[in-house]
Amino acid sequence: MKAYSIKRAALCVALGACLGMIAPSAFAQDGSVVGRLVTDSGQRLDAATVTVRNPATGFSRSVKADANGSYRIPQLPVGTYTLEVAVAGGTPAQVGEVTVSLGNATTVNVPVSGISTLGAVQVRAPQVISMVDVTSTDSSMNLSRQDIERLPVDQDLKSVAMLAPGVVSGKGSLGAQGISFGGSSVAENAVYIDGLNVTDFYNRVGFSSAPFAFFQEFQVKTGGYSVEFGRTTGGVINAATRSGSNDFHAGVEYTFEPRAWQSSKNDHYTADGTPYIIGSQDKHTTNRLNVWGSGALVQDRLFFFGMYEIRDNRAQYTNNDGNVFNQGSTDDPFWGGKLDWQINDNHRLSLMGFSDKDNWAYDVYGFDLAKGEPTAKTNEIYTTNGGKNWAASYNGQLTEGLSVRAMYGKNQRYASQRSMTDLECNRVVAESGLAPAGVPLGCTTNSTVQSRVDDREQARLDFEWQLGAHLLRFGVDHEKNVSTYDRYYPGPGAFYYNVYKTTPGSILENGGVVPAGTTAYVRARRNEVGGEFESTNSAYYLEDNWSVTDNLLLNLGIRMETFDNKDAEGRSYIKMDNMWAPRAGFAWDIKGDGAMKLFGNIGRYYLPVANVINIKQAGGLLDERTYYAFNGWDIREINGSRYAVPRTGAQIGPVDNSQGDGTVGDLRSEVDRDMDPVYQDELILGFQQMLNERWSYGVRGIYRKLHNAIDDMHITASAQCGNAEVGWVMANPGRKVTVWGDTNCDGVSDGWLTVDTSKEGFAQYDDKGNYIGQIGWDKPRRDYKALELQLDRGWDGTWAMNASYTLAYGRGNAEGPVNSDTDFADTGRTENFDDPWVNRGGYGYLANDRRHQLKLRGSYAITENLLVGATLDARSGGPITGFGVGNPSGNTKPFHSYYICVQNCTSSVPSERVYEHSPRGGYGRMPWTYELGANITWNKQFGEADLKVKLSIYNLTNQQKKMSVDQEKENAIGHISDTFLWPTSFQSPRYAQLTVSLSY
Repeated sequence: MKAYSIKRAALCVALGACLGMIAPSAFAQDGSVVGRLVTDSGQRLDAATVTVRNPATGFSRSVKADANGSYRIPQLPVGTYTLEVAVAGGTPAQVGEVTVSLGNATTVNVPVSGISTLGAVQVRAPQVISMVDVTSTDSSMNLSRQDIERLPVDQDLKSVAMLAPGVVSGKGSLGAQGISFGGSSVAENAVYIDGLNVTDFYNRVGFSSAPFAFFQEFQVKTGGYSVEFGRTTGGVINAATRSGSNDFHAGVEYTFEPRAWQSSKNDHYTADGTPYIIGSQDKHTTNRLNVWGSGALVQDRLFFFGMYEIRDNRAQYTNNDGNVFNQGSTDDPFWGGKLDWQINDNHRLSLMGFSDKDNWAYDVYGFDLAKGEPTAKTNEIYTTNGGKNWAASYNGQLTEGLSVRAMYGKNQRYASQRSMTDLECNRVVAESGLAPAGVPLGCTTNSTVQSRVDDREQARLDFEWQLGAHLLRFGVDHEKNVSTYDRYYPGPGAFYYNVYKTTPGSILENGGVVPAGTTAYVRARRNEVGGEFESTNSAYYLEDNWSVTDNLLLNLGIRMETFDNKDAEGRSYIKMDNMWAPRAGFAWDIKGDGAMKLFGNIGRYYLPVANVINIKQAGGLLDERTYYAFNGWDIREINGSRYAVPRTGAQIGPVDNSQGDGTVGDLRSEVDRDMDPVYQDELILGFQQMLNERWSYGVRGIYRKLHNAIDDMHITASAQCGNAEVGWVMANPGRKVTVWGDTNCDGVSDGWLTVDTSKEGFAQYDDKGNYIGQIGWDKPRRDYKALELQLDRGWDGTWAMNASYTLAYGRGNAEGPVNSDTDFADTGRTENFDDPWVNRGGYGYLANDRRHQLKLRGSYAITENLLVGATLDARSGGPITGFGVGNPSGNTKPFHSYYICVQNCTSSVPSERVYEHSPRGGYGRMPWTYELGANITWNKQFGEADLKVKLSIYNLTNQQKKMSVDQEKENAIGHISDTFLWPTSFQSPRYAQLTVSLSY
């Protein structure tokens, strides 16, 4: 086979993960080469030796083929290798080049025509370098840094993940990094960099990251992953960083994203001309200068890669009302590096570290919308994000069949926000139409004063042991996650004021009745918590990859998880162990040539409890809400600027501290003693075929079902004591809950009390307040069904493309640990199960349900020096629901519900009110959206130097369709919200990015 053809086929492998391609599940950031030596003369090849060599690092590894000519070379660092075959010490025959990608097995079947008496091997072309990986059963997409360079993909890990089929962006209000895999919520994913878990464990909606130039390859796992991976019921992003080689290389890269190259956001007004969402002033400028170098400190042994990025990023934006203007900047640099010590060909040590700490400083001004100009400065806000990360790892080939990987590392994330006016100014927000004209509300836009440091300490040990037809993988991993946290509202008394419209006779959230003549009310809220909170997650796993025949592989694995969450005093209060996660899969190499595969897998996956639960459930949370009649505005002045503060009238109802009274209390009465974990079962069946060395296609069917939820529930009754208050409990809704409580009905907690919340636990009353019985909670439900189709053409030096279509159905009554519908972002403390009526009648299509999704990406080399690329992501919109705040029982706190009051809504007699069911998705769907990206790249070589200039344009057609709407139909019982169905977010407008790099 000609060397060019071999290289071209190997490049196809790098993109061969498309079509939901299954990849081996090795947790290590390495790959492998597998295959068979095939003869037509019946000669035994158990004396044959297969060797791979990396000319860039001097690394080589050899294995002996078995009697059938089969071989496997594991634990190979990502890179390009030469493949050689020799027999009985004879002269090796060089087969060609093989590209090893992250976590994948590259199949190379080598036709051998004969073996001479001197042991020389004759290799017949063509050998097969297969795009279909028949050695494992999970689903993933692999892209190298070079693949990304050919496409208009923004420089962040989320943008890479969005290229995978079935992946959709989460709602922006839940976090900018939110991604939904296979119908899951944005709080269910895991992100790894060189094996280090960098997922946000506080709320599970973000992750640490690094510049693109720091990475070598990306792997996105969308399902079916092995028992080596856990603590996720969504997807996995796995990234490998760059390493050095024997040759010295260096480069500089400048990224420029000026505000002048961005289209303006559209402004939106109410029918009477009142500003509703003002975005035309929202702009940003990005400047990044990246300098890197790599090489060998000791030839063939010790290698380095280092990077330093200077940043000058600026942003400006107004609030939705267009009367506050924020202008901020950050210049914190990124630094990162890696050392690789290749002790010998069988033992390797690596040390990786980076810092993504980012401090922003914002100046806050008033804003004259008519003139389009900022006015007087009113405040300064300071935020901190990111931190230092490092990982040390050892890879060893102990024997020809036994290998080991050990890793220890730390991941750090700072998150703080403070302002100059934290002591003097309260935050004030008012419903549309209530704010005074021309006067800003409050004298701060800083919603909270908070400081948090999340420190993860991680260690894991992984083994691979080849025993004949069985490849055993086993290991252990352990994480200690500590959050140091402090948070409160700014201003005198630490109050956050919200002003809402209402109608006389309406029932507020604290059960208070709005008095006659009152058409608006003020909610004054204090929300404070602090302390140090720890959780530990541990797991053991064992897996057998059994080659039943040459063509059939069975993957049989088991993982045992333990989650231990601790309170502010270091005591375990949520501990779940012996969580067994069995997983099984098969891969059938239909023709035996690695070009066609039928595969499937079934497995169970567990999700840990986020640290935010430790803080809010076991950290002495104070969540105090007091309601007052609204008596107009007080106009005050600070630093020469006027601002408005609500004037409070008579208090309405009692102070509500049911969500937290500031004490930790007896957690036995607040946490289910026998709580079960959140877990998901998944079934995948797929087919993939390689048509030739460039083209492949595939189809994959997916079924996912989520079991359980862990959330807070207000249990107000029990079978033993009737309507005796049990309290707010963290538990599994719809299941038996056991807490420390009153067992003999004397008002004193004296023993363990069990409440079957599927049929009891919430007291019901008649119109006169008489207790009439109990109801229970609906069990949480979520299932996802999808059909994925893919067509892929690998890069051959001229062009490449990938197309995928996903037909999906995501249904249930619970999205997951967070709630996009009503913007509850505290993982595991949503409103969904606060009382049974919140979820009653709520089964339907969930927030992340997108019926149709089409993704295209491709690149084409017009000339040797000029290349163009494009991406398209088109998807149908999610469902729209009209939420109410009351329910037919008429005597519960008015949380969100699937009922709307349509008659006699102001009646003081609950039974006289008439409700209609407002089903999930009952108001249709959001519109289809699409985003088209394009880029053009010019490159030129000057001797050993390589110059590249890339211009990328995102959202080329400047689509600004609505992405979400206000789904709160009622904001008080019987009162239809003026903003129901109004858009709340839109697609980001068109912007352009220029990247210039010079390397050698």
